[in-house]
Amino acid sequence: MANIEYVWKDKKRTLFGLPLSFTTYKLTSEKLMIETGFLNKKEEEIRLYRIMDLTLNRPLGQRIFGLGTIHCCTADKSTPEFDILKIKNSENVKNMLSDMVEKQREEKRIVGREFMTDGDCDDEI
Repeated sequence: MANIEYVWKDKKRTLFGLPLSFTTYKLTSEKLMIETGFLNKKEEEIRLYRIMDLTLNRPLGQRIFGLGTIHCCTADKSTPEFDILKIKNSENVKNMLSDMVEKQREEKRIVGREFMTDGDCDDEI
């Protein structure tokens, strides 16, 4: 099995900002993986070029412990929206993720038109 190089890894934080949960986030240069569960595990994989919008939320309760939540909107049908919940250095992670999304979209030559719904897209090049 090949080693995967992660750009960033963290766990969802709970009480007092401690990583006492069964949700793990892993970021590679091309995709974000969210693993949840203890006995029954589930892993979601989102390709970075499919992420359309990122929003950083830092309510007072999270800011006290140096945490934040990143809300993501995607063009993925199975995961149109998701949150990267209660992570450390959330502002830095959001900025890094945003830059990586743009890089992936440029590399794959993805333009905004690919993310429009069927009724909004016309046949012009």
